[in-house]
Amino acid sequence: MPPSNNPATNLDRRFILTLLAAAAANALPTPLRAAVDPEWTTPLPPFRIAGNLHYVGSRDLASYLITTPRGHILINSNLTTSPAQIRLSVEKLGFLMPQIKILLISHAHYDHCAGSSELLKLTAGTHAPAAYMVMDADVPVVESGGKADFQYGRRPEFLFPATKVNRTLHDGEQVTLADTTLTAHKTAGHTQGCTTWTMTAQEAGKPLNVVIVGGPYVPPRYNLIDDPLYPDMAADFAQGFRTLSSLPCDIFLGAHGQYFDLLAKFGRKQAGDASAFVDPDGYRSFVAGRQKDFEAELARQKLARRSRNSPNTIANVPHVDMFGFFSRICFSQKGKTCAICDK
Repeated sequence: MPPSNNPATNLDRRFILTLLAAAAANALPTPLRAAVDPEWTTPLPPFRIAGNLHYVGSRDLASYLITTPRGHILINSNLTTSPAQIRLSVEKLGFLMPQIKILLISHAHYDHCAGSSELLKLTAGTHAPAAYMVMDADVPVVESGGKADFQYGRRPEFLFPATKVNRTLHDGEQVTLADTTLTAHKTAGHTQGCTTWTMTAQEAGKPLNVVIVGGPYVPPRYNLIDDPLYPDMAADFAQGFRTLSSLPCDIFLGAHGQYFDLLAKFGRKQAGDASAFVDPDGYRSFVAGRQKDFEAELARQKLARRSRNSPNTIANVPHVDMFGFFSRICFSQKGKTCAICDK
């Protein structure tokens, strides 16, 4: 799941106002998937980033095509509706879907892997479909269609077509096709198998370190310290940031265009700036900012846990689900603290 204007949510304002009005009338509607951000579905003209690395995603949901003499690698299938858009982008660059031999993802959330089942069909042609390779802890989520997700597994609006994984990846393993090698770095927390990919792109005879960040955000309602289904979440986030901080980066990319200012850089690229995506300072700033956000949220949750037993804390109050699904509404009283939202 990505950031939007708020780094942790992607909500339709009119949808929220409708739900708030219903809540005020004590008529809470059935949960529905928040409206999809149009930036997720609006195509961006495909283009070459550097070397054999191309962009074939939408204006925000990133998908990458890495071409080689023996076939191609695709990173991220995105939404269930995305494969048709990805196919058009691949073909506009002069390639064909059956030439794709390997499918990878950044992490097992519906906005990055829901399209995998359909996309693999498009790669089949007259031969076997592409090999689907996923980081170990995300494999159960992918193969269950999201039902094994620790946070969203029981919410139908976050489920997607279950897809068989052909190769289970582990931290530090490499994926090689012809003369191109990608390394899978486990940067867990956002999902238990969230993956940051690195590779080297050759541009004008110069090797450039590419980093494709998986997902370093703490979504709303993630329980960093008390989740029985993911007790190591905070430790995994912390280790993920150590990994991200250690990676050499020239070209900064990610699972969402908003991570790396895609649209602005695309504009500069189209205007003739060959090095528009070379942004090591932007990468370091991004990682440091997301780490600061994580540490602040962890401190907030620890403080909230300590306060729950205080006589000045309201327990079991109605509360707002920040993804826009209103099952409860928080009515904190003056001088009191809501045990859930810490307000």
